[in-house]
Amino acid sequence: MSTAPLPDWLARFQARLGAELIETHISWLLLADGFVWKLKKPLSLPFLDYATAEQRRFCCHEELRLNRRFAPGLYLGLEEVDDSGECAVKMRRFAESQRLDHVCDRGGLGPDALTSLARSLHAFHRGAAVADARSSWGEPDAVLAPALDNFATLLTLQPGEARRLARLQAWTQAEFDRQRSLFAARKAGGHIRECHGDLHLGNLVLLDGQVVPFDCIEFNPALRWIDVASELAFTWMDLLDHHRPDLAAWLLSAWLEESGDVSGVPLLRFYAVYKAMVRAKVAALSGNPQGVADYLELAERLTTPPAARLIITHGLSGSGKTVRSAALLMADPAATTLRLRSDVERKRLHGLPALATSRRDTRRGGIYTPEATRLTFAYLAEAAGHMLDAGWSVIVDAAFLKRTERDDFRAIALRHGAAFAILACSAPEDELRRRLEARRGDASEATVAVLEQQLGWMEPLAPDELNYVLPP
Repeated sequence: MSTAPLPDWLARFQARLGAELIETHISWLLLADGFVWKLKKPLSLPFLDYATAEQRRFCCHEELRLNRRFAPGLYLGLEEVDDSGECAVKMRRFAESQRLDHVCDRGGLGPDALTSLARSLHAFHRGAAVADARSSWGEPDAVLAPALDNFATLLTLQPGEARRLARLQAWTQAEFDRQRSLFAARKAGGHIRECHGDLHLGNLVLLDGQVVPFDCIEFNPALRWIDVASELAFTWMDLLDHHRPDLAAWLLSAWLEESGDVSGVPLLRFYAVYKAMVRAKVAALSGNPQGVADYLELAERLTTPPAARLIITHGLSGSGKTVRSAALLMADPAATTLRLRSDVERKRLHGLPALATSRRDTRRGGIYTPEATRLTFAYLAEAAGHMLDAGWSVIVDAAFLKRTERDDFRAIALRHGAAFAILACSAPEDELRRRLEARRGDASEATVAVLEQQLGWMEPLAPDELNYVLPP
């Protein structure tokens, strides 16, 4: 960080405000009276151009515009410094202790906050601008270039890590080559959007019980016009870096449940390794060799996931399948397990949100006809196979009361080279009825009447199936 004297205009502005000064690599922050004024340093770097007052002013306008999409209550406006042409972004100050990296480190971050984040991010991404087909943003070669650039920079800064960097670069190139057509398909499918671009835990804050993103990338459009899967991969990777694989797994499954974006799953690992290399580069530029080593070690773990397995649940409505599958999901130490819920996907196939009621929807007999069930299981099978092929373990949360349904998914595991297991759930009938009568705010619409029907057609696990049952 520079220790050069402050520009006269900044010193005068600081004196006028009576503010405390904090310096980062690319900005000055002035803190006073519950507010923050953020000013840009006159810098020109390979990824950033703040060289002129005009460019700095433009970037201040962009910072305000872009961040108000996420945090309008934090970003208050622009303030003129003086007649020099310099301006500052004025923000409402928040307690640093509420930044998500600090909340996570003290054990205060839980699944509910991350579910809320997944929902708000999906809603934001759904409404965000889509990259023009004629632009280079999201094109395969434009995705690969910054990933390879990270290795070149790190090799210069950390030559002692040459062997590890070479292995990670070879994996990155090979994974890119394997997924090149999918990168192109994601661009064509409208998944490249004007995102946040820097969504690690330090750029998320807990305000009034909600997780709010801030400080998105305004200085380099190429770094924010990215795949929405890349956005989520950064937060997933950072939760792993903070030693919370349980929360990392929960976040990705919550996002998948909200978005249904199965096609993005095969790219998550590539993007997570890329983001780990970004953080390693930042650590190297900050003179933190231990940070570099930690991120390289994390990246290596990401490139060598454990063997995939397919787990199905089995049990009547109210038997605890969703609760127990959530616990199993969060128990994966590598955070490489994703969950598909039949109740959620059934509604998605019929154009309904997860928590919507379908009882008013009588089109073709509603969404619980035998044909609707067949279509739901066909989708679950296709999605599970897609994720298994990408090296992710999958939990399919559905009743699986019929032997043929269970056999079909055991065959899927066999075809995709994955282990197979059954998470069997049960409870006394009076407890099942009590739970169903008390259920609120869940994607499942099962009632006691549905339970009575299930009791009539349920096919218990056969002796040969018991070999696949997970221990309680």
